[in-house]
Amino acid sequence: MKDRIGRSLGYAVLFLIFACNPKNKNKKEMAHMLNGKTKPNIIYILADDLGYGDIGVYGQKKFPTPNIDKLAKQGMLFTQHYSGSTVCAPSRSALMTGMHTGHTVVRGNKEIKPEGQFPIPDSTFTMAEALKAQGYSTGAFGKWGLGFPGSEGDPIKQGFDSFFGYNCQRLGHNYYPRHLWSNYDSIVISGNEGKNKEVYAPDLIHEKTLDFIENNKSNPFFLYVASILPHAELAAPEVLMKKHRGKYEPEKTYEGYDDGPEYREGPYESQKETHAAFAAMVDVLDQQVGEIVSKIEELGLTENTLIIFTSDNGPHQEGGGDPVYFDSNGPYRGFKRDLYEGGIRVPMIVKWPERIEENSRTDHISAFWDVLPTLTELAGGRQLEGWDGISFLPTLLGDVENQQEHDYLYWEFHEKGGRQAIRKGKWKAVRYNVFEESSKIELYDLSKDEREQNNVAEHYPELVAEMGALMEEARTPSEVFQFSQETYLNSK
Repeated sequence: MKDRIGRSLGYAVLFLIFACNPKNKNKKEMAHMLNGKTKPNIIYILADDLGYGDIGVYGQKKFPTPNIDKLAKQGMLFTQHYSGSTVCAPSRSALMTGMHTGHTVVRGNKEIKPEGQFPIPDSTFTMAEALKAQGYSTGAFGKWGLGFPGSEGDPIKQGFDSFFGYNCQRLGHNYYPRHLWSNYDSIVISGNEGKNKEVYAPDLIHEKTLDFIENNKSNPFFLYVASILPHAELAAPEVLMKKHRGKYEPEKTYEGYDDGPEYREGPYESQKETHAAFAAMVDVLDQQVGEIVSKIEELGLTENTLIIFTSDNGPHQEGGGDPVYFDSNGPYRGFKRDLYEGGIRVPMIVKWPERIEENSRTDHISAFWDVLPTLTELAGGRQLEGWDGISFLPTLLGDVENQQEHDYLYWEFHEKGGRQAIRKGKWKAVRYNVFEESSKIELYDLSKDEREQNNVAEHYPELVAEMGALMEEARTPSEVFQFSQETYLNSK
């Protein structure tokens, strides 16, 4: 059993403490609304490898995303929101723990065979636990990636009442899996035995997602929809392939892994029409967002439900992915695994009727580690020491005068020779090949150069030195994810 009684009691502090500031009418209204059973339902939808430019309201021209666009028209669009990392597991760890990758436990994709990833420890206090302490029912549906089945990082041991989907992000590469997890039970999908493709996993997971909403309509709930769409491999039901086939010429073919001992164990299958498949997968995602919203409306929960839509990192290039063709990274440089803006700047849309101004947008600089303090504050709790995040609830409520700002944001990435990045105001510092002594810091002025094309490091030596010091200051040592040349070479 987790020794978290003290922390849970801390989260039970009434939201009235937060509301006592006489300067803020919105906070008083929030306190009144959050009394008793009126705490808002929270739905957090996390797309997988969806780029900043893959949504219509963020600039996508080749295919429509009407339901996601509608969320933006009914809520607030963030233009400077950042993912926790540039790959899956550490990004989710930053989200769940409120800490950036210099502090959170999981800082990279570390495989645990035969199924799962390196677990967040039992002592980790997660977003699900924070909301559960405030009386929320909690459910996670989709992809986990923060602890192999039965480990201390299993979602059921980290504050979720219900989980259905892929525990392992490697197996989440395949859209017709042989099994999925329902809490602690491995559910065999007989229709996908051999090479059969009868059950498209996103559809089944979506059904369970809607069931969770139905089953918890009478109490406040936190729903974490960790979709696997549109991450490689590229695969979609034939009905949607027909809809998109022939619209994205010239098409591209991907030769993948279609037989053998590793089939449906992680390697991507072949796809003859990768462009159509990608557009179809985003179409599935968009339709599912629309159906979640419709379910909330059907149950009369719209006004008391906050919905957040975002993505875990920049667009992928593996499995036949073609982000250049779709302009998936929008105006930004880089893709998944980059710490340039294209790898970590992601869309975020927040809808909350009558609380968030419709069709609004904000340039507030925020990141995944801000979500935990935001939702905790929203639910009536208080921020814990050790979190790197800052609540952006004032921004949501239009109270920009009381919005606290970050001194800086920090990322580190342990693949490809090691990478670090700092965002401090308008300045962005990036350092690649960290494990090489010759590694140098690049510096960009995002107010003039959002594409990060003009490295001005030689013109601002004092600022470069400051950024370098912050890169050292921002991180704490990790026994597992050691940031050193020796460790990197030994792991090759």
